[in-house]
Amino acid sequence: MKATDNDDILIEHIKAVHQWTEKLYQNTTEVRTLEPQLVLQCLEELSTALEELYIAEEEVRLQNEELIVARQAIEAERQRYRELFEFAPDGYLVTDIYGLIQEANRVASQLLNIEQRFLIGKPLINAVPEEHRRAFRAMLIQLHTVNRVEEWEISLSRRRVGLFDAALTVETVRDVNKQAIALRWMLRDITSRKQAEAQLRQVQLENLQLIEADRLKSQFMATVSHELRTPMNAILGFSELLLRGFQRERNAQQINMIERILNNGKQLLMMIEEILDFSKLKANRLELRLDAFDLAELATTTTEELRSLAEQKAIDLQVHLAKSNIPVVNDRMRLRQVLVNLISNAIKFTETGSVTLEIWELPEGRLAIIVSDTGIGIDLADQSRIFQEFWQVDQTSTRKNNGTGLGLAIANALVQLMHGTISVESQLEAGSTFRVELPRRILPH
Repeated sequence: MKATDNDDILIEHIKAVHQWTEKLYQNTTEVRTLEPQLVLQCLEELSTALEELYIAEEEVRLQNEELIVARQAIEAERQRYRELFEFAPDGYLVTDIYGLIQEANRVASQLLNIEQRFLIGKPLINAVPEEHRRAFRAMLIQLHTVNRVEEWEISLSRRRVGLFDAALTVETVRDVNKQAIALRWMLRDITSRKQAEAQLRQVQLENLQLIEADRLKSQFMATVSHELRTPMNAILGFSELLLRGFQRERNAQQINMIERILNNGKQLLMMIEEILDFSKLKANRLELRLDAFDLAELATTTTEELRSLAEQKAIDLQVHLAKSNIPVVNDRMRLRQVLVNLISNAIKFTETGSVTLEIWELPEGRLAIIVSDTGIGIDLADQSRIFQEFWQVDQTSTRKNNGTGLGLAIANALVQLMHGTISVESQLEAGSTFRVELPRRILPH
């Protein structure tokens, strides 16, 4: 029952009581001696009317209490909406369908740098730069049909500060007849996001340039290495012929000079080969040539070939094998290259003490190749970089230890190609231990 219905019933009851009261009064004044039956009837009807009046009054009281509760709930909801609107993290505006501001929250005021009370009644287009106003008007017209625009990026003016990048989300408010009556706007400052996107694009461009530069560098190294290898082979060949001729003449001074030419030429050819191998590895153009062979025999032969390097520095070069015969399936030449790189590197950075090659058998058909030395060691901060190309331990003394800085990088790449792992444990002035784990048999692709 509505409050107005209760009010009407109460009014009717009050009128009825009033009428019965008037009638009783008139009868009392007109007849000096009232009939008891008439008086009793009037009193009963008056009592009934008073009872109904009490009931109606109680219903009205209850209805008023319900109205008070409903009004409080409405007020709390209105306050909650107001707080959500006012303290939202984004700017919010309510305008009429022509963009005239009717409400503005705190963030919208801060974004536009205008006090809220001065925003009310002002057209939002005032915050749009001249060059964007035509597009802004076109959007206003379209809102009658599209109802909502999501994340429209546009520049807005912050009073006395300048422009900022904004994203606008606009929704049309309609009445029960589907007629547009207002617009709700969400304003978001995306200046930081736009700057981050610009920085990301710049980083991506720089990355592409670095990738292209790295590709060109690798292509250049591969081309130059290939072109240098042919004349170097000729130089080494003629040097060996000269050496044989002077050895027959036993001219010690000239033999020494030619031996230096030959040794330096071999060193240069080895560096050229390293660069060429590394270029192939980076381009994924190096394939393993698998065959079965004895790893123990390969380790012993390779160590003996390098023993002269150790003897020149009075370093003890040792080999410890798990078995005298260790059959494997791998690329003999590339596995030898890994051994040469690790052993020669250990000798290069060891002045006194020893270098040791060990081969262990591991579970699940795997092997461990361990090269340890008593050399200068590697700082913990540098251990994560030693397998990078063109990087050597103790950069200040790099020229003391000749090389391209590719030995460990090539060894690492070859071990990965063999489905293995390589790691290092080291301390400064306490030597280094390189550990390679490989499958005993590599299956062809």
